[in-house]
Amino acid sequence: MGEQASPLISKARNNMAKKQANFLDLVPKKISSVQWIVLDNGCIQIQIPRMSWLDKAVRLFARTPEVMKIDLDEYGSFIWKSIDGTKTTHELCEELNNAFGADIEPLYERFGAYVNILKNNNFIKI
Repeated sequence: MGEQASPLISKARNNMAKKQANFLDLVPKKISSVQWIVLDNGCIQIQIPRMSWLDKAVRLFARTPEVMKIDLDEYGSFIWKSIDGTKTTHELCEELNNAFGADIEPLYERFGAYVNILKNNNFIKI
């Protein structure tokens, strides 16, 4: 005799499926004030000016840079370059998979985590 999942478990699975589907429909957009450059190796460097009064005060006592530089790796740079404000996360994942194949697995988990990092640092909005 096969056991059926409880209604609560079925509901949780449906909610997870909806969240996954909704995530794939989202369209990330770069925040226009975020400054970035392409390095000689083709990777992206995000540059964040540190000009708040606290940053300036810290610079009086410690040698801290006026611009924080964040170097993205090959995968992160590919994603950053691909985010154009029109492509869905599903389309971006397809491009990533076409470019890197099995090297990027588990694709959706890694992509989701990376997009969350970009969003939490106010580099993109969704």
